[in-house]
Amino acid sequence: MDKLTNSPAWQDLAEHANMLRCMHLSDIVKRDEARGQRDYLNAVSLSVNFARQRMLPETWQLLYALADQQGLAKSIEAMFTGEAINHTEGRAALHTALRAELDEGLVQDNAPVYAQVREQLARMEVMVAKIRAKQWRGFSGLPITDVVNLGVGGSDLGPNLAVSALKEGDELIRTHYLSSMDGAKTAALLSQLDPHTTLFVFASKTFSTIDTLANAKTALEWLVCGGATKALAYKQHFIGVSANAKKMTEWGIHPDNQLFFWDWVGGRYSMWSTIGLTIAIALGMDKFRAMLRGASDMDQHFRSSVWSENIPVRMALATVWNRNFLHIHGKAILPYDARLALLPAYLTQLIMESNGKSVDIEGNRIEYRTCPIVWGEVGPNAQHAFYQLLHQGTEVVTCDFIAPVHRPDIEAEPDVPTRRALAFQHQLAMANLLAQSTVLMLGNDALKKAPEEAYRYYAGNQPSNTILLKQLDPYCLGALIAMYEHQTFAEAMIWKINPFDQWGVELGKQIAVTTMNALDSGDLSGLDITTQAIIAQWSQL
Repeated sequence: MDKLTNSPAWQDLAEHANMLRCMHLSDIVKRDEARGQRDYLNAVSLSVNFARQRMLPETWQLLYALADQQGLAKSIEAMFTGEAINHTEGRAALHTALRAELDEGLVQDNAPVYAQVREQLARMEVMVAKIRAKQWRGFSGLPITDVVNLGVGGSDLGPNLAVSALKEGDELIRTHYLSSMDGAKTAALLSQLDPHTTLFVFASKTFSTIDTLANAKTALEWLVCGGATKALAYKQHFIGVSANAKKMTEWGIHPDNQLFFWDWVGGRYSMWSTIGLTIAIALGMDKFRAMLRGASDMDQHFRSSVWSENIPVRMALATVWNRNFLHIHGKAILPYDARLALLPAYLTQLIMESNGKSVDIEGNRIEYRTCPIVWGEVGPNAQHAFYQLLHQGTEVVTCDFIAPVHRPDIEAEPDVPTRRALAFQHQLAMANLLAQSTVLMLGNDALKKAPEEAYRYYAGNQPSNTILLKQLDPYCLGALIAMYEHQTFAEAMIWKINPFDQWGVELGKQIAVTTMNALDSGDLSGLDITTQAIIAQWSQL
């Protein structure tokens, strides 16, 4: 018998869900007209509205009881105080310390955490200032104009998202991101760059990720072909960012060009560390620090707020309710601002790599559902892509609708007609956000009025959150991302899984090495018969 599903709080929720599943969201809203003014929270320049969840006021109370039963408050404090909550790897998960405003005296591996973080940020700031001042020069003496981040997963998605969302106008230093191992994007990007003025940031926690090593090797050969000696290529054109100093040195990164972070920083939580170097290069150190402040303020909100006033906790409880009691399998991330185009990709890794688990912290196979399938797209584009399924498909999906309220960039536009046109477009996007989420909630009764026009029927009854940022700036983006980090953590603590490891990707990596060796040698006997057959088919194409 599973402990969680047979626990008192879970059983109370299951009984409650049996009653509520018979109620349509449109009826729930009609019966509870105050929910629009009651079921929202404002904190850290964000506003999250839960009024379109398939819940009654008592649903929330039952969910708070579940959080208490599962010891969520104790787990939150354990994370912030540096306990080894990543039990499969025997270490803490202290990404919150990367953005902490005050020294709480945390110690890891016999070293003071706060002092280490500040030291690396100071080293990073010196590098950023030199690059942005055009004082960092390539092998021929020309200043660096382009910086390429070589990383994958957490070493790519977070920095890429932040720069894409926050860059303004002409870039002082152009930043680019390479993560694919297949070489197609690498070749296309390098063809547009000048080896004399390009700097590579080799970002990898272990400094052994085969994808990033392959791209770094190609970059080195490209620099040498462009006229650099290997010594100058390493010294002038590579910065390493890793938790493995030995590997950086062995690969050739000059000690002066090494930045560090630590094993207690998970890869997908690492953008707040020196992995954020390209964010600071692209935007400036002040804006990077503003991101840290936004995240830090969300940390304190999460750590100190009671459940009813706690944005990440209520987001997590809504996920648990939808996933485990309403049996909803998917979640769509729908930003109504093109600058957040990379947010869905970032959150697919954050959420699914963290909580895509089927074994609990005691090593037992679990009998309940954990992480939903997460995907998304910029809302206006998604309306013309997969909203058909959301509105009239056979799957129920939860949605997060996300948008900034204010657009200072539009308000600062000097040309009045252009400013009015852009303001209209922003208002149009907001109107569509509200309209689409309304239809998902209420549906229509076309089928009742005209059975022959069933194709016009919208079932509605699809729950959603509406997340509004004061504006899209570094502070608000930091708060938004930290909110999702803590939501993901809270979900994991309720499900009793470890959100800080990712063993599911390791076996494929190991077999890839075996397969690569087989392809090199031509001896395929060690591969399974289906792999051998696929390789044999290559020669026929």
